[in-house]
Amino acid sequence: MPSLLTRIITCLAVAALSLSGAAAPLTAQNSDTASATGTNGESGAMRIVSLGGSVTEIVYALGAGDAVVGVDASSLYPEAARKLPDVGYFRRVPAEGVLSLEPTVVLASAETGPPETLNQLRSAGVDVYVIPEESSVDGAREKIRAIASVLDRQEAADRLLREMEADLEQARRLRASSDREPRVLFVYARGAGTMQVAGRGTSAEAMIELAGAENAVTGFEGFKPMSAESVAAAEPDVILMLDRGLDSIGGIDGLLEEPGIALTPAGQNRRIVAMDDLLMLSFGPRLGEAVKTLTQKLHPNVSSAGVR
Repeated sequence: MPSLLTRIITCLAVAALSLSGAAAPLTAQNSDTASATGTNGESGAMRIVSLGGSVTEIVYALGAGDAVVGVDASSLYPEAARKLPDVGYFRRVPAEGVLSLEPTVVLASAETGPPETLNQLRSAGVDVYVIPEESSVDGAREKIRAIASVLDRQEAADRLLREMEADLEQARRLRASSDREPRVLFVYARGAGTMQVAGRGTSAEAMIELAGAENAVTGFEGFKPMSAESVAAAEPDVILMLDRGLDSIGGIDGLLEEPGIALTPAGQNRRIVAMDDLLMLSFGPRLGEAVKTLTQKLHPNVSSAGVR
């Protein structure tokens, strides 16, 4: 059982890293403050509040879903997570809502905020673990390993990573059998008039490249509002969207009514691809499945036969 002094030193170190904008590393000292059966040096079951869709998905995939007592609004998978108390969106989560669930451990995406909320949770004696976020295969592996370390679920993590690698290998074989890299425009929408396109350094671009395609927009970083001119200039072969985003603008027909879309090769050929929001962009335990699925959608003429 860690001493009170050890816990205080650990919490101060984690708080300093969070305030500097860096993700708190899951050090041996951090891991000593929590286990699969107890936390804060007390006996009793671990009570987890999970903040971030991919974080929650990993917790469940590791077999620790029974310990979760609350989630944030982005935790949409698995279905069991939707039945738990929702403490709000992880980027703007209120400390009071989290504390009302009496958690012993908070697993938070590196993008969780505001910083004052995490500091309040630490001050209340909750063990807070900030999970690193990176939109890459290595980043997904690191997230799984980090959470497994807190939950003492290393064997389950090994299994998840083997399954992920098997799917990624299938996707690599599919890409290798394709003779071209389609130009893909990722459009983010939450209703008509709210659409933005993904540039460099985005999780959407990372997924596009993993699926053996080319981001059609490289002139800026991050997301920018979509204009008819920018869409036409991009000349995408495929337009990629999230399921909920495409539904919010009336499906493919609604998208084709947006300025510039119908003039693109993708619009003219109705080459619109949509995927589940969390599956595509979470870079969690289903990353291999997501990459394989997107590869098949972007390269429809490539047969999956013989890749298993």
